[in-house]
Amino acid sequence: MKIAIFGKPFDDEAAPAIQALLDDLAARRAEVRIGEAFRTFLDNRLRLPAGTTEFHRGDSLRGVQFVLSIGGDGTLLDTVTYVGSLQIPILGIHTGRLGFLATITPDRITQAIDALFKGHFTIEERSLIRVDTDPDVFGSLNFGLNEFSVLKRDTSSMIVVHTYIDGEYLNSYWADGLVVATPTGSTGYSLSCGGPVMLPQTNNFIIAPVCPHNLNVRPLVVSDQSVISFEIEGRSSSYMLALDSRSLPVEASVQIAVRREAFNARLVKLNHVNFLSTLRSKLNWGLDRRNPAGIQV
Repeated sequence: MKIAIFGKPFDDEAAPAIQALLDDLAARRAEVRIGEAFRTFLDNRLRLPAGTTEFHRGDSLRGVQFVLSIGGDGTLLDTVTYVGSLQIPILGIHTGRLGFLATITPDRITQAIDALFKGHFTIEERSLIRVDTDPDVFGSLNFGLNEFSVLKRDTSSMIVVHTYIDGEYLNSYWADGLVVATPTGSTGYSLSCGGPVMLPQTNNFIIAPVCPHNLNVRPLVVSDQSVISFEIEGRSSSYMLALDSRSLPVEASVQIAVRREAFNARLVKLNHVNFLSTLRSKLNWGLDRRNPAGIQV
């Protein structure tokens, strides 16, 4: 089996579990490829399987069966950009802080790898958001798993985001910005803006203003078959565009449209993990003394 590993630096306490992972892959004679920067981090800390190779941004991962993302949710968002349209299943191993997407904790790594090799898992399809701009801003990495945001610069006054759905005028948002989130991103930035939580299989986008000046403006759920376009006004001549963890300043004249990407991200889910259990765990739902003792959070 060919396995690629993309990761970010982790604390010393996670090192034994990651070493056990690498030893397990070596014992199973897996062909292992590791992202360049992560391999540099691992080289002086852990023993790598014999024959391990590295990959760089832009290298094709064609032929790889699974990609392991070691870090937090931000690491998994980056991993999606390496996989792209190949749609290789991604298993998120959580050594970060929150773990909505990277759900496998270090103490469960051995069971997770065993499940991969035995086929005891399911694949969860997650829709992506695509951003088209003129002139081009994000290049070939113009897709994201969580959200796209239009934001004011740090020192500028609020902006006005004129928003259109399939060419029809929706609203002008006087705000610090606007977020368009996927169902996966509904538990991220959009949630902090008052947006609803959506199940991963929901075929929708959330449009949520950031700190709106008009308090009667609320987040809106629209079909992900729609094309959402924007015109921006403000006292500043530039503003920020953000796509997941990537952000760039752009001139106000840039034309922007977002839509659903033609391909999905595919996340590996093990039998003991599902979105509802993750919601209860990460958002502390159910921590109420009135709930029956037998109901697990």
